[in-house]
Amino acid sequence: MEKNGARGKFIVFEGTDGSGKSTQLKSLVKYLGEKGVSCFVTHEPTDSPFGAILRSCLTGRIDTDEHTIAALFAADRLDHIHNPVNGILKKLNEGVNVFCDRYYLSSFAYNGGFVPLDWVVALNAPAREALKPDVTVYIDIDPAQSMARVAKRGETERYEDIERQKQIRRNYFDLFKRFPDENVAIVKSMDDKNETQKNLRAVVCKTLGV
Repeated sequence: MEKNGARGKFIVFEGTDGSGKSTQLKSLVKYLGEKGVSCFVTHEPTDSPFGAILRSCLTGRIDTDEHTIAALFAADRLDHIHNPVNGILKKLNEGVNVFCDRYYLSSFAYNGGFVPLDWVVALNAPAREALKPDVTVYIDIDPAQSMARVAKRGETERYEDIERQKQIRRNYFDLFKRFPDENVAIVKSMDDKNETQKNLRAVVCKTLGV
């Protein structure tokens, strides 16, 4: 466990598709590891059977509706939190700092734009009650720039078109106002990735106290 048996911190990264959060998170955790900070990186959808079904829905291999996708995300998230083998709560209680690529604000911003938001919020109430992030880092990027990055990947997923991404970005900022109790730090995605990383480190290191 960490010194003094302290519980780990739970830090979430959010953003639209192509924001660079996954790449930035990888660099950040490498930096923290070199400083001796105990880190565990995870993501949603997870690698569980729930997550595998979700990925098939998002890529179009399984054709389903937004209500089903939202429900699958909620189920995947609860297992992610409570799984007795590698769940987030287990890691935190072991003193490990957990970094998660997407969490319930993603469901609110993405699914909540296509089905009633209040329903999605209610669906995720058990997750919010069980575990809220110590900080949510939102990497902000212009949708046109983010979609240019996505286009370079080749295959696109369910939400990856410019109009949807514009709406999802608006949804995120509406959510930050609706849920002021969520500790959100907005970090601008800069052309210089190193500058973005520097700003991310400032937020996260303050949260971790390192």
